[in-house]
Amino acid sequence: MKVVIVGAGSVGSSIARELLAHKHEILLIDLKPEVIGRSGLRGARWLVGDACELSTLQEAKLEEADVVVSASGDDKVNLVVSLLAKTEFGVGRTVGRVNNPKNDWMFNDSWGVDVAVNTPQLMTALVEEAVEIGDLVRLLTLQTGVSSLVEFTVPHDSHIIGSTVGGIDWPDDSTLVAILRDHAPITPSRDDVIDGGDELFFVTTIAAEDGLRSLLSPSAAGGEPAEEELPEQADDDGFDG
Repeated sequence: MKVVIVGAGSVGSSIARELLAHKHEILLIDLKPEVIGRSGLRGARWLVGDACELSTLQEAKLEEADVVVSASGDDKVNLVVSLLAKTEFGVGRTVGRVNNPKNDWMFNDSWGVDVAVNTPQLMTALVEEAVEIGDLVRLLTLQTGVSSLVEFTVPHDSHIIGSTVGGIDWPDDSTLVAILRDHAPITPSRDDVIDGGDELFFVTTIAAEDGLRSLLSPSAAGGEPAEEELPEQADDDGFDG
């Protein structure tokens, strides 16, 4: 995969290092030539120039890139590069780094951003995910702000314990994509039974998050769980995770 990374600071260099380790073809663009020597990156190609200039992106042959990552420390640069990558070069996927959370609302398809990475928001989510049990935590915003990856840790007194995945009426536009149990990931099937302490991961639309939150933690939404007859569980201990 051909990846162009704009901004060779600590963030851009770290991304490049990981991608190089996975055998991807990397081109880094930065204004400062001195970053090349201190980056310690081997196997990457470099282009010194202003990525906001169309001529620089043409020299980089951006039309050949599979992904463009705008990882500079300037939100204006990241937005302009994403927009040019989409509108002028038809790049299939753009990833934009959000430095100032106040600018997060601009990182969408209007500016050519497919995926916005808001580092402060992500760190906050990871902190909340570590301490919040029984509440829905957004981990990542996907698809230009339309969808998200969210996590819910099932409390040991939750009303959904003992329910099968297929027996729960999940909200529209919400899909359970993984269960983390005893540090092991499980691909959910309709017959899997929810247990206390399970970490449930969903891909959902932003609009559907409230409905999912209400279903999973109704007390947080101001309601009470509806009483329902749960299916009999014949052999829970025999479940193979």
